[in-house]
Amino acid sequence: MQKLSITDLDLKGKKVLMRVDFNVPLTDDDKIADDTRIKAALQSIKYVLDKGASLILMSHLGRPKGKIDPKLSLKIVAKRLSELIGKDVQMAPDSIGSEVENLAKNLKTGEILLLENLRFHEAETKPETDPNFAKSLASLGDVYINDAFGTAHRKHSSTYTITKYFENKAAMGFLLKKEIDFLGKAVKNPKRPFFAIIGGKKISTKIGVINSLIDKVDAIFIGGAMTYTFLKALNLSVGNSIFEEELVSEAQKIMQKCDEKKVKLYLPLDILIANEFKNEAKTQIINTDENIPDNWEGVDIGPKTIKDWQEHLKDAKTVLWNGPLGVFEFENFAKGTNEIAKIISKIDCVSIIGGGDSIAAINKLGIADKFSHLSTGGGASLEYIEFGTLPGIEALSDKKL
Repeated sequence: MQKLSITDLDLKGKKVLMRVDFNVPLTDDDKIADDTRIKAALQSIKYVLDKGASLILMSHLGRPKGKIDPKLSLKIVAKRLSELIGKDVQMAPDSIGSEVENLAKNLKTGEILLLENLRFHEAETKPETDPNFAKSLASLGDVYINDAFGTAHRKHSSTYTITKYFENKAAMGFLLKKEIDFLGKAVKNPKRPFFAIIGGKKISTKIGVINSLIDKVDAIFIGGAMTYTFLKALNLSVGNSIFEEELVSEAQKIMQKCDEKKVKLYLPLDILIANEFKNEAKTQIINTDENIPDNWEGVDIGPKTIKDWQEHLKDAKTVLWNGPLGVFEFENFAKGTNEIAKIISKIDCVSIIGGGDSIAAINKLGIADKFSHLSTGGGASLEYIEFGTLPGIEALSDKKL
């Protein structure tokens, strides 16, 4: 069943309650490091205002765990959104309560109100702790739009529970629709060869999608810290590297499944290792099969791996990449991520990138326009690939055909 889209709703004179994903990365001095997610919501925001509605935006920022944290206030986002849209954005003191209700009630056509961080309330991520939270949010608007792909895989108050108060009036925004159209088409009917590059820290968060991808792709490239769980599965020493002991057997099963399905699984041939977890640490490059010495840890893929992967990737027609290939936040350990980004940018293929760190690398290199699609949701894109849908999409109103 198709879901209602923003263009299916009559918005004139309405108060539109829109869930966006303004969970932007912040610098150490509390500035916005990358505003991609704010810009990604602009199409839906402008459309609502152009249709003669007023707009109430809601989002989370970081993980305040149900407590007020001034460092995670959305005020900084309200300021940036005002600059991007050339219009004043009112900032609410909270996301619910009488003061917020009055601000919403008095909102005039063409005006924007941004609610304070939803996750200052425990009930946002745990709706069962206070069912009235979603009800209070819902009372602020006449129609509901979800344009937050990055949180559509969560059954949260603002993405899932809230929709029951908007019967036949809960729709997807332009960004959400674009994400699922793009991912759906690329994964269900990809141009081949179809390669997946999976990085990041934990195999535990990506084991489902890796298993799902084995049935869809021609090859999988494994990087990032999850590499070391696979190396453990090959009985290699990983020193102080992060790995998940309880998932070593799962890594073995993945390797076996790839073998059975004749899907190539590429692990790094060499690794950059460091004697401390800091940018200025002493480093050396070793071959993967040499065993990482005690008190050293893997922090990036090495030059042999970059060259080897470049050779295999050059024939790709579809590339899906999720997660950095090293400790990307340290400049000295970001080479692998940066080099692979540059390599993919030069291949004539459909390239889909998901995950904040991978996208941050691409933006920093100034090559964002060289990729087919930069997904605003890392976890959400992986779950959509795995399951073919997401709770936040399922909860929206069905389109009457």
